[in-house]
Amino acid sequence: MEPIIMQARVRDAETILKLQYLCYQTQAALYNDYTLPPLTESLTALLFEYDTHSILVARLGEEVVGSVRGQLREGTCHIGRLIVHPRLQGHGLGTRLMYAIEGHFHSATRYELFTGYRSERNLHLYHKLGYTRFREETVSPQLRFVYLEKQISHHIIYEVEKERTR
Repeated sequence: MEPIIMQARVRDAETILKLQYLCYQTQAALYNDYTLPPLTESLTALLFEYDTHSILVARLGEEVVGSVRGQLREGTCHIGRLIVHPRLQGHGLGTRLMYAIEGHFHSATRYELFTGYRSERNLHLYHKLGYTRFREETVSPQLRFVYLEKQISHHIIYEVEKERTR
């Protein structure tokens, strides 16, 4: 069975948060920082994001196995909190979620996201999807964020449409 990507329901919030906590454990260990915002986000804060962001989930049957969020501001889609259950990582679901959120914000002229500078798997995925570094920000002595962007092109529209018909 292939995961299906759809708009998250409010009743998915607690499940998304639990999956987020699970998925960000490797990032916390990588940076020796268990206070990363995805690990300290409250259910109330996530519920607030339903009003300000589009939240997509990947479902395998009724189980939520992935999620991503996006928000459009001044033509730029800000993407965040891409998560895929550890047992499904490395099988293309992260790529599918990225194409889905880009497609959801098809009117954007630019996409932007960030990840930690040591997060090689994340950086590899984003580069493969056409994202390029445009700045870094030091958050703490052990953590720097790498900001990446992708300008909209006809190739992206083709890939998004191909993913929708899948």
